[in-house]
Amino acid sequence: MKLNVKALLTIAVVVIVALVGVIVYQQLQLSEAQKQIAKLEAPVAKLRVGFVYVSPIGDAGWTYQHDRARKVMEKALGARVETKYVENVPEGAEATRVIRELAASGYKLIFTTSFGYMNPTIKVAKQFPDTFFEHNSGYKRAKNVSTYLARFYEGRYLTGIVAGKMTKSNVIGYVAAFPIPEVVRGINAFTMGLRSVNPAAEVKVIWVNSWFDPGREREAADALIAQGADIVTHHTDSTATTLAAEEAGVFSIGYHSDMSKYGANAHLTASTHDWSAYYIKRVNDVLDGAWKSEDVWWGIKDGMVKLARLNPAVPKAVADLVAERKQAIAAGTLHPFAGPVRSQDGEVRVPAGQTMADEELLRMDWYVEGVLGKLPK
Repeated sequence: MKLNVKALLTIAVVVIVALVGVIVYQQLQLSEAQKQIAKLEAPVAKLRVGFVYVSPIGDAGWTYQHDRARKVMEKALGARVETKYVENVPEGAEATRVIRELAASGYKLIFTTSFGYMNPTIKVAKQFPDTFFEHNSGYKRAKNVSTYLARFYEGRYLTGIVAGKMTKSNVIGYVAAFPIPEVVRGINAFTMGLRSVNPAAEVKVIWVNSWFDPGREREAADALIAQGADIVTHHTDSTATTLAAEEAGVFSIGYHSDMSKYGANAHLTASTHDWSAYYIKRVNDVLDGAWKSEDVWWGIKDGMVKLARLNPAVPKAVADLVAERKQAIAAGTLHPFAGPVRSQDGEVRVPAGQTMADEELLRMDWYVEGVLGKLPK
């Protein structure tokens, strides 16, 4: 009888321990489930991303393309990001103030989208070492400052081919902003494309010393047309050059974005830029802890430089030639500055069989053969 009691007691203890174990296990499982539910219900931490624009966004042009890319990035990354932009910010002290305010407000990644924002970006970056900065078109970098640029010259070369085939007067007008390497490189690439199909054609340039000044851009375009240009193009931000061409009954080639709605008859095509893939990549780099300071220069093969649709007035043979050379640029078998390249005084700057190096392209401060006038210093 004593043995039976001991056995029963032992069984009871085992059962109680088992029951306690089950209860503890269930509580642990419940606690883990509650943790997972809490994670799902908790708000997602957002990366705050700021953008500084040099001109109004509008519906075409340089700033429009950057803002379009911002929206594409925001849609692609959804709840992981929150963006803010400040438009029409002058280069200089005002840019420093705006960039600093974004950094102080918790924007951990800031894109500054104009050459003149370079020094303000570097200055503010020193004050906010834990914030990441991306400067467009500059050359100064720091541990927390990266630079990015498009190979605009590739698109310029292709639009030059269109101009060379479509001009009758052999005079092309070019409205330019500031005589910095980026703009000079574009003028030269356009001229290289132009003269590759029409050696008699020449380019006249008027400098307006502003990225965005529709009035001065319009005056420059009108002056070039009065000087015999039957095609005008520009490296400025507004649609003024296209509008001037449409009203004067001559052709235009847009820049930054497709401007055909401002010149249904005039607009032959445009060299455009798409920053969206780069913006998505760099935001993801920050989110993944993989961001590092870099110098990025993407072009046609990367999808950063594109051409707008061609006007129906452009013959099929010309369209085919442009498509063929575009494919060659993407494949790396054609470079707009492959030798021989001569400066306007006839000096050979790049011999036949050679190609201009990126270092030379980035500091270009001379005109190629075919550009008229003197380059401002």
